[in-house]
Amino acid sequence: MTLHATSDDRVDQIIERAGRASEQWKRVSIADRAQALDAVADALDQHADELIPLAQRETHLAEARLRGELRRTSFQLRMFAEMLPEGLWLDARIDHADAEWPMGAPRPDLRRQLEPIGTTLVFAASNFPFAFSVAGGDTASALAAGNAVVLKAHPGHPELSDATTDVVVAALAAAGAPEGLFQTIHGTEAGVHALRAPGVKAAAFTGSVRGGRALFDIAASRPEPIPFYGELGSTNPAFVTKRAAERDAAGIARDFVASVTGSAGQLCTKPGVLFAPAGSAIVAELEAQQLPAATPLLNGGIESGFRDSVASTRAVDGVRTLAAAPDDASDAQAPSAVLFTASSETLRADMDTLMSEMFGPAALVVTYDDESELLEFADLLEGQLTATIIGEDDDEIAVDLLPKLSERAGRVLWNQWPTGVSVTWAQQHGGPYPATTAVGTTSVGMAAITRFLRPVAYQNVPEGLLPDALKESNPLGIVRRVDGILILP
Repeated sequence: MTLHATSDDRVDQIIERAGRASEQWKRVSIADRAQALDAVADALDQHADELIPLAQRETHLAEARLRGELRRTSFQLRMFAEMLPEGLWLDARIDHADAEWPMGAPRPDLRRQLEPIGTTLVFAASNFPFAFSVAGGDTASALAAGNAVVLKAHPGHPELSDATTDVVVAALAAAGAPEGLFQTIHGTEAGVHALRAPGVKAAAFTGSVRGGRALFDIAASRPEPIPFYGELGSTNPAFVTKRAAERDAAGIARDFVASVTGSAGQLCTKPGVLFAPAGSAIVAELEAQQLPAATPLLNGGIESGFRDSVASTRAVDGVRTLAAAPDDASDAQAPSAVLFTASSETLRADMDTLMSEMFGPAALVVTYDDESELLEFADLLEGQLTATIIGEDDDEIAVDLLPKLSERAGRVLWNQWPTGVSVTWAQQHGGPYPATTAVGTTSVGMAAITRFLRPVAYQNVPEGLLPDALKESNPLGIVRRVDGILILP
C-alpha cells in the first residue's frame, strides 16, 4: 500500500529539479560518472542487512532470493561503470570535409555521437524489488547514459523503495553528483502526471500488458511524444522435439517444473507453455512431479490476477489438471502451483485464452502428434521475451523452427530454460509486442544504455566547441569511425 502519494505540484517540482540535474550530469566527466555508479553499488551492498528485511516483509520473497537479487543490482551498476570509459557506447563517427565526395556534391565536416536523452521516468516493477526497481537496470542504464532519473515507486514495496532511495541519494551526493539527479515519487496519479510532464524525455516500465499499454498510449499521445520502453508480458513457450523427449523425459520434466515454480512463477521469463510429443514419457513424468506447496504471492493484485488466469485456463473445454500442489482450491490462503494439459487441437480452438500469460506458479502442457505442428504454432505466436527449444543438435525440425522463433522472440534458448536473465554484454531482454513496446531495445545487459541516448551530428563546428568524443585529438582515447574506417585508440 502506498505510504504517501506525491502531489502534482510536488511532482512538477521534482521534474524541474531533475531537468537542472540532467543539464549538469551530462557535462560531468565519464570518469566521475562511473565513480558515482560505483559509489551507489557499494552503498547498496553496505546497507544490505537493512534493506533485505524490508523487502522480505513487503514482498514475501525468500531471503536468499533477495540477497542474490541485490548482488545482481550492484553488479549491473558496476558493470555500467566499467563500460563507460571505453566509449564504444558513444558510437562516435567523424567524416572530414571532402570536396571530391562521389555523390556529386562536396561533403561537409560531420561528426556524430550519442548523447543523453534527458530526464527519464522509471516505473519500478513489483516482482524484482531491487533489480527492476529503485536502483535497478532502468535506473542504472539511464544514469550511465547521463540522465537524471525520476523513479515511480511500486505500491507493492513502498517502504523498501523509500529506504533504497535514501541509500542511492546519499551515495550520489557523497560522490559529488548534482542535487536532484535521482528522486522518487509515489502513487498511480503521480506517475501519470509525471509521464505527461514536458520535462520528462523518456520512460521505462516493467509490468502488466494492460498497465504498460495504458502508459505507452499516454506517452505517444503527448504534445511531444516520447520513447516508452515497456516490458509487458510473455508466455515464453518451450518446444520439445520427439528425440529429446525420448532421451531425457525425466530431466525435462524436472527442470521445467523448477523453472515454472521458481520465485512462485512470478518471473516474466517463466515458461508458461510446454509443447511435448503425445505419448511421450514427459506427461507421465510431469504427473509424478511434486509441486511446491502454496506460497503467498507478491501482493493482492498479482494473486487475484493469477487466480483469474488459472480459472480461465481451467474452464476451457479439453483442458485437464495434470499436476497440482496440495491445497489447490479457490479458497486457499495462498494459490498453489498447478500444471494443466491439453491437446494441440484444444489449443487451436482457443489460442487467445490458452496462450495468455498466467503470472504465477502455473503452466500448460500441450501435446502434439507431428513435429510439423511446432512450426504451425511458432507462426501463430505473439511477440515473446523468450522461446525455447529442447532438442538434439541434428533434429531436422530445428532447422526451420529456430528461425521462426527468432522472428517471434527476443531471446531463443537451446536446451536451457529461460528463467535467470544474466546481466552481460550480449544479453537481449525484449521482443516484439506485446512482450515489449520497443522491439529494437533491451532492458537487461549493457546494450540497455542505448535506450536513453539520442544521436546528434555536428557540422562544421570548430574543434574547441566539439564534444571530447568528436575532437580530432581524441582526448577520451576511444574507438571511433573516421572517414568510414574504424580507428582504434
